[in-house]
Amino acid sequence: MRISRRAFAAAAVAVVLPLSACGSGGDGGGSSDASGKVEGDITFQTWNLRANFKPYFEGLIAEFEKKNPGTHVKWVDQPAEGYADKISADAAGGTLPDVVNVSPDLVAPLAKAGLALDLDKAAPQYRKEYLPGAWAGHRIPGLPGTYAFPWYLNTGPLFYNKSLFKEAGLDAEKPPTTYDDLFADALRLAKKSGGKVATLANVPTIEDFGRYGVPLMNKEGTGFTFNDGKGVELLTKYKELYDAKALDPQALTATPESSGKKFLTGAVAMNPGSALDLGNFKKQAPSLYKNIGITDQITSTGHVNMYVMGVMVNAQSKRKPAAVAFAHFVTDAAHQMSFAKKVAIFPSTAGSLDDPYFTKEDGTDETRVRVAAAKSLKTAVNYTPVLFSEQMKIALRNEVAKALQGKQSPKEALDNAVKECDRLLTQQG
Repeated sequence: MRISRRAFAAAAVAVVLPLSACGSGGDGGGSSDASGKVEGDITFQTWNLRANFKPYFEGLIAEFEKKNPGTHVKWVDQPAEGYADKISADAAGGTLPDVVNVSPDLVAPLAKAGLALDLDKAAPQYRKEYLPGAWAGHRIPGLPGTYAFPWYLNTGPLFYNKSLFKEAGLDAEKPPTTYDDLFADALRLAKKSGGKVATLANVPTIEDFGRYGVPLMNKEGTGFTFNDGKGVELLTKYKELYDAKALDPQALTATPESSGKKFLTGAVAMNPGSALDLGNFKKQAPSLYKNIGITDQITSTGHVNMYVMGVMVNAQSKRKPAAVAFAHFVTDAAHQMSFAKKVAIFPSTAGSLDDPYFTKEDGTDETRVRVAAAKSLKTAVNYTPVLFSEQMKIALRNEVAKALQGKQSPKEALDNAVKECDRLLTQQG
């Protein structure tokens, strides 16, 4: 049920969240001026949305074209598989669409190559319409500016098994709210169950280090810093959990799906997820569903993690006024709100989360999760650095595994991970 950024991107739009989203900077020859008449033909590319939302987008486009006579929007939708490769190929071949659905990690290389329009320059008047954390989601360390309109957001609570807490002598109505409490409860659960019940099913990822309060990267965006004392402290704690079987022994090779199954079968006491998981619990594990506890993500910062998707404008578009106008239209408050009611996502526009749909409970768990998530999203941040690639995630995971297995110290593991991630970073430029 851990929702990765790429998995969120591909799966949330399919209404099935996983059981858990180079060159010099600047405009790259493309002017940042987006003023002028909104007219002409533009192409809009989405990411695996046509199958489930064709009527919505066809209506959206028709509405825009009616509002802006003389415009025509061609909609193309790409499959989830290979989306990043498709964007890279289009960027290299000069065939990048005018308006593109992106995640922060996808926009980073485009911004560095001068292909993503800087909205702080081209459309600063719109910034106030969005949540600050969401607008910041498509900023690139080392570059000035913001390179995509924020679109939909997601986050999720922690689910916990009340029965397992009670069996360990813990108060099932008072789940851990701090990392110290989490680690103490996890050790107690493991001891009471003779090592049969772990509390966590996943090794720490970059977002976990972020939530713990570890500085992840320098401000210049030239190097990673998660090997500091606080980072070592977190990995040391996870090593203690792993040795006590409070962290699932198979966590080193866990996937969101396998972690979810562990939680369903009662082998794991806590797991992150979303409102969509509740329906799955109800069908597949009714006994768990009756004993499900729902609590907030644990952080040391006071800010939960958010997953953000965006809509980027091609800096070299020949119809920049129309492209900017349409990208804003797709992501304005009214259209985000209507989209959020069709799929379990959240709008990134300021004030939208105050709508009764996100604030009033009706007694159902689904609504309870939605209300809690909406409240936390107002101040949420995207902890995963936009420059943190899939290769870097693998490098960190591999070094963390070595530390948990005792093959190297937590300090050595994080030093090695930072060294490898820094090496990979130099290849991005």
